[in-house]
Amino acid sequence: MRFHLLDRIEELKKFDYALGVKCITLADDCFEHHFPGAPVFPGALLQEAMAQLGGALLELSLREVMDYTPRCVLTTVKAKFRDFVKPGDRVALRARITSRHEDSAMVQVDAHCDDRRVAQAEFLYVYLKVDDERLDRARNDFLDIVTKETRFVE
Repeated sequence: MRFHLLDRIEELKKFDYALGVKCITLADDCFEHHFPGAPVFPGALLQEAMAQLGGALLELSLREVMDYTPRCVLTTVKAKFRDFVKPGDRVALRARITSRHEDSAMVQVDAHCDDRRVAQAEFLYVYLKVDDERLDRARNDFLDIVTKETRFVE
């Protein structure tokens, strides 16, 4: 994955919810063109950060109950953007599994900056078995980094 847009997962309860963070800095490459003199974090990148949290929640939950480590692949997105996200903002993300099936799951994610909701989305993921050791290693490295200080709730 080229874009790691989730800085960390602060708390996770398997098969229930995850709390994550994305810190927006002026150093992010997107601000060179979006928009000079009036930087706004692109909605597509905010949506990707939200989707990464939802996918991580599912993959970390499913690791122990499936006979393989699934890759959760996004298939459907319904999103609403309510306010701009700018450099200096700390985006708090909350993902919640709303339904889960044998081969798919629905996750709802809200994004807040301070007390204002900036976006909300509903994501449908399907579980995919990927037999590629290099991809598995890269994904596990990413999950290890973002969960380094995660509080796992029982």
